[in-house]
Amino acid sequence: MTMRIEMVTFDARSPRALAQWWARQTGGEVAEGFEDDFVTVEASAGGLRLGFQRVAEPTPGKNRIHLDLAAPDRELEVERLLGDGALEVARHETSGFAWVVLSDPEGNHFCVSQQH
Repeated sequence: MTMRIEMVTFDARSPRALAQWWARQTGGEVAEGFEDDFVTVEASAGGLRLGFQRVAEPTPGKNRIHLDLAAPDRELEVERLLGDGALEVARHETSGFAWVVLSDPEGNHFCVSQQH
């Protein structure tokens, strides 16, 4: 059996608002036709689809899965994300590879590295 990853889904208190935030960050579009309890962002250029589902309580603790994003200019992208409501969590470097850990407006962590 062969499977492919269809979508990465986030738990959210406000699915539509969080989907709109991620659509701005990735250049995707919020898909219409869904109730506000489940909203998707269709990626530009055939990228991965993101889903956002309403939950009553935020997931406690650290994300067990997160997105790793790459940008041509990591620092410029981090500044843009911070300006649109992301929060910086940490910076790391190992073996010459560096990345910045951020959180979206609902506290979901994601990483931004330099595109190679």
